[in-house]
Amino acid sequence: MNILIIDGQGGGIGKQLVAAIKKSCNAAMVTAVGTNSLATSAMLKAGADNAATGENAVMVGCRHADIIVGPIGIVIADAMFGEITPAMAIAVGQSSAVRILIPVKHCDNIIAGATDQPLSKIIDNAIAQINAF
Repeated sequence: MNILIIDGQGGGIGKQLVAAIKKSCNAAMVTAVGTNSLATSAMLKAGADNAATGENAVMVGCRHADIIVGPIGIVIADAMFGEITPAMAIAVGQSSAVRILIPVKHCDNIIAGATDQPLSKIIDNAIAQINAF
């Protein structure tokens, strides 16, 4: 199973996702793509099998992923303070992969019905979704 994790900013969410996936999904091949080098580095240090940075890496990764995981902003052009380009959002949205999106309330994107939970609980739920796949 090829899992693509996309994150930006400091890579904190992606770092936690990589660590949790590597702990619970031994057979998974985890590729981390950061919108910047800081995010990529954080995810690589957390144990990602492969890592790359930038728009083209997102576009290529989306073509090969079975599952894409990341904050909700990865499907919204100009999210994450402009780190998600329109091409990145399109690549994620048009991918045939299953998308597991982490509902964070940043950059004026509010997910109706999403409850305030600690990030650790949200990541636990994301891991349960991946294991059910």
